[in-house]
Amino acid sequence: MSELPDYVIKNREHWDKHADSWVAMGERAWNRNPSWGMWGVPESELQLLPVDMSGMDAIELGCGTAYISAWLIRRGARVVGMDNSERQLATARRLATEHGVDLELIHGNAEVVPKPDESFDFAVSEYGVAIWSDPFKWVPEAHRLLKPGGELVMLGNHPLVMCVQDFTSDAPATFTLMEPYFGMGRIDWDDGDDQGTNFNMPVSDWFKLWGDVGFDILAYHELQSPESGDEVSFFVTKDWAHRYPSEQVWKVRKR
Repeated sequence: MSELPDYVIKNREHWDKHADSWVAMGERAWNRNPSWGMWGVPESELQLLPVDMSGMDAIELGCGTAYISAWLIRRGARVVGMDNSERQLATARRLATEHGVDLELIHGNAEVVPKPDESFDFAVSEYGVAIWSDPFKWVPEAHRLLKPGGELVMLGNHPLVMCVQDFTSDAPATFTLMEPYFGMGRIDWDDGDDQGTNFNMPVSDWFKLWGDVGFDILAYHELQSPESGDEVSFFVTKDWAHRYPSEQVWKVRKR
């Protein structure tokens, strides 16, 4: 087995450390109808998932507690979930047992998935490999895994919000540009209590990568909080995210 990249090891430590704090959220999400991102945008509005997934094979890349995998199973899919954190997967296994669903779970780096070429009809990542893995590695890997015509949905941080954060603290996003937009790529952060590595890039670079790898873009969404206010969700206030996009969604199809 090849040596894991340093950021994979660092991010694994981060998620194993904080796995307990995501248990309650995972339990709630397993029991709710699909809604997306930190603002809970309804699936009925975004329409990211096939309505009927009967007979489809699907994979969640960076599944965490695997609540999205559960949504796919309820629509009829056979699902594989893969995650970098064994402690997150422990919660996923328990919830799968409690809900009586058949879910294959793999512990590992989702930039290198131990499945054959063209194994899946559908792939999804909400804040999994979407932000924690190198897109120049995981996007080609997702393309390899999908059958021709297979779809991929990715939801993660909007690149704009990465320009207005102080990566040495846990303070919410500001209204002042602090980091360059052009040249964005690997983002190593350390707030004094914890550290990790995220990845992002300008929207135009995402467009180029999808096309270069062999995906056609079906939809692009910039998500907005439903209302303004001082309430903080993760790293942005409602007021910030009502004025500017804090999250982006790509829906693409393999040629």
